[in-house]
Amino acid sequence: MPVTKSLEAFYSHKFDKTPLLPPVGAGDFNVFRVSDSAGAPPAPYARYDFFKIMLIRGRHRCHYADKSISLQGSTLLFFNPSVPYRFERLDKDATGSFCLFKAAFFTESHRQSIHDLPVFVPGGTSVYNLNEVQDAEAAALFEKIHAEAVSDYRFKYDVLRNQISELMHYAMKMEPSENIYPHPDTNARITSIFTELLQRQFPITSPEDCIYLRTAGDFANKLSVHVNHLNRAVRLTTGKTTTTHITERLIAEAIALLKHTNWNIAEIGYSLGFAQPSHFSHFFRKHTGVTPTAIRLV
Repeated sequence: MPVTKSLEAFYSHKFDKTPLLPPVGAGDFNVFRVSDSAGAPPAPYARYDFFKIMLIRGRHRCHYADKSISLQGSTLLFFNPSVPYRFERLDKDATGSFCLFKAAFFTESHRQSIHDLPVFVPGGTSVYNLNEVQDAEAAALFEKIHAEAVSDYRFKYDVLRNQISELMHYAMKMEPSENIYPHPDTNARITSIFTELLQRQFPITSPEDCIYLRTAGDFANKLSVHVNHLNRAVRLTTGKTTTTHITERLIAEAIALLKHTNWNIAEIGYSLGFAQPSHFSHFFRKHTGVTPTAIRLV
């Protein structure tokens, strides 16, 4: 997996010259029109060390570890430093805006909570298709951000933090409330912790890394519950077995590593917890119907 790309590397790739940088302590916040980077090639598939919120119109494609999403019309997107991606612009005359910021942009009391917001949590909803009314409302929020960013108001970064929060909550209001605030029963709580532990192991960024939780028993031991209790809670909450969740995430990461790294099969298998390359190849073929080499050639 490519190393995490810095904000400076992103600027170098997207702009002819480095944009005007905010003062120290502003969390590297910046906002741009999509047209500001028109003509620049797509940035490489990678994790980036900043958050990104984008309002985009037109045809685009976004590549994640386990899927590619085709976008058309008006779309609001959220990207976080935990998930690698590659954004591809298909319409050269696309319009919209995007803002970038690091966790330090928010005050210390809010830095942890931003990672827990549905728009940024791995596996949460990060892509929102907008109708005409929603597009106009989201665009109006971005216009306020653009205007504040160039103002000379002494406390403008406090205002910008509030405006970014408003934009995030605008998107989250589109989600059914039961998806944002799930019922806190015991099964849901155990499943939530299991999911967090599973996702926390990814993405894998070095062939020397190796995941340490790979079976339902591993997770049950970590959670200090009986494996049958964990399996029952996960199945009741999600409709899938614990093993199915683990398998799907392993396969998604394997596909990402096969497509986006030059690691050999043994290195990929090891990083996913397989002691022997043959064990990894058998597992991959069993669940995808093709060999790891075949995916690499696609």
